[in-house]
Amino acid sequence: MLFEFGAHSALLLPFVVPGLVLAVHLLIRSFRFGALPNGLLALLLFLNVLPVTQWMLGYAGWYDSHDGHSTAMFYVPWQPWLAWGPAFYLYFRSLTNQEFELRKHWRHLLPGLLFAGLYAGAALYDLVWGRALHGWALPYHFGTKGAAANFLDMLSAPAEWLGYALMLGYGLATLRLFRRYRRYLDDNFSDTARLRFRGLRDLLVAALLGLVLWVGFEVVNWAVGPLGYGDYWYAYFANGALIYYLSIVGLQANFAAMTPLRFEPEAAGVAGISFGTGPLVSPEMTTGLGTTAEEIPLREAAAQAAPTADLPFVSATEVAKAPEVAAVAPRLAGAVTPSEETADALAPELHPWRTKLLALMAEDQPWLEPELTLAELAHRLRTNTSLLSHVINTGCGQNFNDFVNRYRVAEAERKLQDPRLAHYSLVGIALESGFNSKSTFNRVFKKLTGRTPGEIARPK
Repeated sequence: MLFEFGAHSALLLPFVVPGLVLAVHLLIRSFRFGALPNGLLALLLFLNVLPVTQWMLGYAGWYDSHDGHSTAMFYVPWQPWLAWGPAFYLYFRSLTNQEFELRKHWRHLLPGLLFAGLYAGAALYDLVWGRALHGWALPYHFGTKGAAANFLDMLSAPAEWLGYALMLGYGLATLRLFRRYRRYLDDNFSDTARLRFRGLRDLLVAALLGLVLWVGFEVVNWAVGPLGYGDYWYAYFANGALIYYLSIVGLQANFAAMTPLRFEPEAAGVAGISFGTGPLVSPEMTTGLGTTAEEIPLREAAAQAAPTADLPFVSATEVAKAPEVAAVAPRLAGAVTPSEETADALAPELHPWRTKLLALMAEDQPWLEPELTLAELAHRLRTNTSLLSHVINTGCGQNFNDFVNRYRVAEAERKLQDPRLAHYSLVGIALESGFNSKSTFNRVFKKLTGRTPGEIARPK
């Protein structure tokens, strides 16, 4: 096969070949195991490989060979910007929700599919209908390019700018979803470090900066004068580096996404309490007594809770002093025990749930489990995640992540100041307090106390 090695083509080759190999591997795994994130990551890799491949093959002599190699170059949609933004958006959705189904959201890819369809139609018309069936000669580029492909050249510039707009729009929309997803994690998981997909967020920011670079080249080409192939080569080289970046963070994200996630941005944008089947009410639905309708399911759930519905309200301070939890009462002091002001914001029917929650945290110490989730804690309390989340957010004044980590930090503080544990390392203290890594321990400790663990540890 024709391939002229030179500085420009050879430097792009290491981006193209690994990207294609990994994309094919992920695509096969997606079909074999039904893993949608693998398939969408393969699509993203392929979309990044396409433009780099065009420039690599161009410098390898395909456009100048004036044979079948040249003809092949004119019937491939090398600039897939119409699909990149929607593909990244769908990839993020598939990572953060294991129940996400592409068949319900494929329309996001419609502009890119239509663009690819135009090239397929041009190939059928020029090469099959025209040359193969009727013997027509290809009239352009030294007999290697047909009329339909030449017509598509006129559409390339508008399609390119539309692709830039879609990439920007979907990129900004995905960044907004990242912020909402972070709140979802804080409300449902006690250990969120590996589920935050920071690498993907940084990749998206890098891609948007790359978009600025591409637009900058286009502006310079229009305002100053036509740029040569050598001038554009640097932009394609930068795009090649993005292939490696996407491969690394994408594989890490696909591995982290093995944790069950159910992030639904559509439901998150609607007021109301969800019990696993979507919002039950809207904020406009209110009772004549001034009680919002979204509180009704919570009150009904509280009334149906036989073990605790008839309990009187017990304050957090009284819980800490109860005989059955007296042995661990020191760990509930200070920042761990929510203030009474937060309890006042909770509906009276839900006070027993708050009491039961605080008692469970003191007695069973579930916060010592690094992977504790809201669903697991709700299961232990024999309630649902919506009610428990409401009790924690409103009745304790914290999200689930901070609520659990305050117990861990309080335990870590006690251990750090215990002379009997002076021989423990910071990693040992972190692991025995419910954290699963030193980095998470340091970050959370600093966030909740304003100090580092080393600043309060007893000198050895």
